[in-house]
Amino acid sequence: MASAATKIMEKTARWVAKQAQKRAPVGGDNRFLEGAYAPVASETTSTKLKVTGTIPKELDGILARIGPNPIHAPNPATYHWFVGDGMVHGLRLLNGEALWYRNRWVGTDKANRELQRPLVPGKRHGIVETVNTNIIGHNGSLWALVEAGALPVEMDTNLDTVQHGLFRSDAVGAFSAHPHFDPLTGELHAICYNATQPNRIHYHVIDKHGQLARRVPIPVKHGPMIHDCNITRSKAIILDLPVTFSFASVLKGATFPYKWNKRHAARVGLLPRTGHAEDIRWYKLEPCYVFHTCNAFDTEDGSVIMDVVVHARMFDQSIQGPEAQKITLERWTLSPNSDQVKREVISDRAQEFPRFDERLTTKDYRYAYTVGADLNQPDSPQPLLRHDIKTGQCTEHFYGPTKVSGEVVFVPRSEHSAENDGWLLSYVYDLENDTSEVVILNADDLDGEPQAVIEIPVRVPMGFHGNWIAS
Repeated sequence: MASAATKIMEKTARWVAKQAQKRAPVGGDNRFLEGAYAPVASETTSTKLKVTGTIPKELDGILARIGPNPIHAPNPATYHWFVGDGMVHGLRLLNGEALWYRNRWVGTDKANRELQRPLVPGKRHGIVETVNTNIIGHNGSLWALVEAGALPVEMDTNLDTVQHGLFRSDAVGAFSAHPHFDPLTGELHAICYNATQPNRIHYHVIDKHGQLARRVPIPVKHGPMIHDCNITRSKAIILDLPVTFSFASVLKGATFPYKWNKRHAARVGLLPRTGHAEDIRWYKLEPCYVFHTCNAFDTEDGSVIMDVVVHARMFDQSIQGPEAQKITLERWTLSPNSDQVKREVISDRAQEFPRFDERLTTKDYRYAYTVGADLNQPDSPQPLLRHDIKTGQCTEHFYGPTKVSGEVVFVPRSEHSAENDGWLLSYVYDLENDTSEVVILNADDLDGEPQAVIEIPVRVPMGFHGNWIAS
């Protein structure tokens, strides 16, 4: 449980931040409140969905997606894309039919007060007031996730909020927006940080029953923002990179107080999954930032290989969202014979949201799927990219001359089908018509026509992450 001193510090930090934001200038432009990013004003339920093509009958579940969607118009001058109230979008598929589309705000205390709804049960933790970054299925429920301190929020299969909590555990503590699921054990593994604890992060393991199985404290400096991590069969991988908490940004009224910190050395840590902080082996690398990893695995010579999307810098100038910097898809090798990360560029195209066939988590694999992310041209169509890591070949799929796709999710055709034998599902936004659809592609035939296109009755803003949550 949080101590009385910690709770006082959290309340004080929240008060200081809000006072600074009140003093900030009002107005100006903010592209994360416009166009493809603009929030929608209401919750919707629709059971009459137009379908072109054929929805595979094997798809029985919900395609869930989450992102920021401010309930009330924020100050454009200080609004940061990462802090908008969370909204979940869901498309229910069954027996070759699209049964419904729903969107619902995540029922945090802040959102429920603004919507004049009763608060939901469960414990509370930290100063973060929104949950908006990822939604996963675990132990029979849907869980909306965020980082920096707030607990997960449980949602039911109609996307209504049930409770707050660290899954089924009685414990409290910061979690992550990007836990990694081990299909062999049923566990979730996460590296977690708390905005009010700059000198410590935690390695958390949630077992298949939703209980906190391991909590390992790890000392750090400067309060690093650790958005993602990864696992192999033997290791948890820690990304301690130079984006850190900035109290100066808080005093200036920034709603997201993390900045590029040239004083913070970049390093990657390998923690044995059964080990403790003193067992971590740290590797050096040039300053850079990673939001998202793809897959990682051990090799026979004792090395660890991990594929990542790398940003040259991040949050160096803008206080509104990610900046247009050089982006590369890279393979990082951490060898037992070196203390340096070996970096190899797989692709130098601007891209993000790497995904793969997650049945192969912690195993060698062949295909990675990303979407174009050229922040210099945010209103231009962006392709889906399939990388054959073994051959180096990159295959593109363009959704249309005015369309951009959010993160794609790979769903295998069957439990035992081969890698890349399945479908790629995503929410796609039409820049010209201000409409959205869900597109189902055959993963092994990106040059062909979509398997199915389901029209969504409302616009789905460009947001963050989602998953296919099978029934």
